[in-house]
Amino acid sequence: METLDDLRRDIDRIDAEMHALLIERGSIIDRLIAVKQGSTESGSAFRPKREADMMRALLARHTGHLPLDTVESIWRVIISTFTYVQAPYRVHGAASGGAAAERDVARFHFGFTVPYIEHSDAEAVIAAVAEDPRDLGLIPVAADGGWWRMLARNSALQVIARLPFVERPGHPAALATFVVGGTPAPGATADDVRLLVAETSGWSAAANSMVAVVGAEVLARHDTAVLIALPREIELKRLEDGLAASGAQLEDTAWIGSHAARHSVDTAGAS
Repeated sequence: METLDDLRRDIDRIDAEMHALLIERGSIIDRLIAVKQGSTESGSAFRPKREADMMRALLARHTGHLPLDTVESIWRVIISTFTYVQAPYRVHGAASGGAAAERDVARFHFGFTVPYIEHSDAEAVIAAVAEDPRDLGLIPVAADGGWWRMLARNSALQVIARLPFVERPGHPAALATFVVGGTPAPGATADDVRLLVAETSGWSAAANSMVAVVGAEVLARHDTAVLIALPREIELKRLEDGLAASGAQLEDTAWIGSHAARHSVDTAGAS
């Protein structure tokens, strides 16, 4: 019959094995840095497409009593910290979206090793990231003010991800948040959902309804401009034709980035 001492020895053995694997993972990062020396890649080492895929794979294989929140948070700290070791960066957050909620997003997804800097609003976050393309900006999807128009005027910055990667009820960092960064390396970002900024004319409730009919989503409006999330499989012309039928027009359009398709589960526990 097993004793408490037997079980504690098993736990100690597993802890030592996990630590050894983390050290081994760190040695691979050293090799990654060596391989990247002399490469033409610039900007952040953040690879949101790969990270979204990793989080979905984690969800698919997870079983048992350990809550998914715990597993995801551990992996987020591992991934973000090793990314920081590979190429140091800072995360900038907009307090206007709710300082506590935005801080939760930053700490859950990027841990405590990555420096977090809080700013007054989304515009200040964008300005900070513009100064250093290695940094990342966190802006709530529902942030006020039409900050996304700044990205339409600055082709060097774009939305490169949407957090959380796995949405679920009770998520400890549930605030829907865009990640803004410098021009990413080829293949680093997912383009499942593209983000379109357009000046408009003739906009109405019918235009809002038509966007939904074609399978897109109006995320925000500011003055005569609109921010639309357009799934990759929907052609822009289909959206334009639908809006024309409602009496609205898209003018001076600009793509400001993309992100992985939203992935949701029904439970905050194990899948």
